[in-house]
Amino acid sequence: MPDLLPRVLIVDDDPGVLTAIARVLRRGGVETRTELSGTAALAMLDGFQPDVVISDHSMPGISGVDFLTRVKERAPHAQRILLTGSNEPETIETAVSRSEVFRIIFKPWNDSQLMMTVRSALEQRALTLEVERLHRLTQDRNVELEHRVQHRTEALSVAKREWELTFDAIDSPIVLVTHDLVMRRGNRAAARVGGFPVTSLSSGAKCHQLLFGRAARCEGCPVSADLKAPVTAEITNGDRTFVLRAHPMEGEAAVVACHYREVTEERLMGQRLVESDKLSAIGSLAGGVAHEINNPLSGILGFSQIMKRQPGRSEADLESLQVIEESAHRCKRIVESLLKVSRRSRVEDRRLFDLSKCVDDTVTLFRGEARRHPRLKLLTKFDPDLPDVFGDPAQLGQVVLNLLQNGLQALKSCEGELEVVTGRKDTECFFSVRDSGSGIAAEHLPRIFDPLFTTKPPGEGTGLGLAISRRIIADHAGHLTVDTAVGKGTTFMAVIPAAPTKGAA
Repeated sequence: MPDLLPRVLIVDDDPGVLTAIARVLRRGGVETRTELSGTAALAMLDGFQPDVVISDHSMPGISGVDFLTRVKERAPHAQRILLTGSNEPETIETAVSRSEVFRIIFKPWNDSQLMMTVRSALEQRALTLEVERLHRLTQDRNVELEHRVQHRTEALSVAKREWELTFDAIDSPIVLVTHDLVMRRGNRAAARVGGFPVTSLSSGAKCHQLLFGRAARCEGCPVSADLKAPVTAEITNGDRTFVLRAHPMEGEAAVVACHYREVTEERLMGQRLVESDKLSAIGSLAGGVAHEINNPLSGILGFSQIMKRQPGRSEADLESLQVIEESAHRCKRIVESLLKVSRRSRVEDRRLFDLSKCVDDTVTLFRGEARRHPRLKLLTKFDPDLPDVFGDPAQLGQVVLNLLQNGLQALKSCEGELEVVTGRKDTECFFSVRDSGSGIAAEHLPRIFDPLFTTKPPGEGTGLGLAISRRIIADHAGHLTVDTAVGKGTTFMAVIPAAPTKGAA
């Protein structure tokens, strides 16, 4: 290093930032100059001749990227460092492609890391200048300097590796491709998405082959020789969706930087929320239909009871009227159960109620579905002496119905047993739903209560039923547990506290 102190130019519109950085660098033996704008810094650039230039990304007037681009043109040997509070890949892409920055430092910075980065930039500048000098000398001293050039080349390779590590730290795939889609470089996230080793990036394969296993280019791919400005497109591969941003590289006319962001889960969440809204609408519609059915049922019940009391009816007529009355009562009970389940919960709906009666009402509603499957055996065992519980019977009925529907779907060809049980454990009441189905795989068990998680085919489940059920039970100060064995079946048990009896402490 020469006797003169290394010079660093710092540009930021925040005086506090300038003071903090300058103090750190001066302690490290660096001469500093500070400016509050890129315009002022450009005016004194030639006079100061900095070894390293540090610039903020967002500044009034000329931006940090534009300023460093001009620094690259006027002082190409000055190493450029971008200071930013944003970690968006687009910011990194723009800084790399336009101003060829040496490093990007994210706010807030670590003083030791900042000093290390500046020293690394000074070393990189020295290495670059030295390599240029050695290349001039190789005309006369080729043999003597060959090993020294190799040493400097290895040092540059280390710097290149540092850049690779920077890109590998980004979670989203970033690749460089030619206009004919041949991959030049990429980060580890790209290799992870494509399921191939990182070394394959330099094999000359095309991006759609490596990333997505396709023989032809992706539909909607914007990469072409005519691409002059950044373009955003959507790429679909099987059941996965990516948002692609293609950015032409300045100075590399035939290379395009592509950043992929996977939005599969976002889209699935949107679809499932739409399905949830549909189910909510169907529940409201069911409630309205149930109200409409109640009116004719009341008429049927009333007229059948009047006709039974009329004198002169034969035994056959009375028997038929009794069947009509019992059927109407059964229909009325189903309608009442449907109303309880479809009704929206409100705070004022919470009250003391019989848990066994609530579960029985829901099972009555489910029996209509059960009758469609002749090989399904629906078993019930209700404790008639349970103490009352406090809560919303409509919400708990929704939990029972969710668990019954899940149990039915777990039975292959809807053949097997569904058993509903209510009971008491000390000061708590419970209800359980058992199925004799396939059970839950061990790898799925930790996630079954996660919102939007489902193993069912599209259209057969929203992934919300168990999550909502657990939340409802938790709102009633209880807990929902699962006991399962693959090939033997699953039992869900909801436990909620019994209401305190009068006179209890």
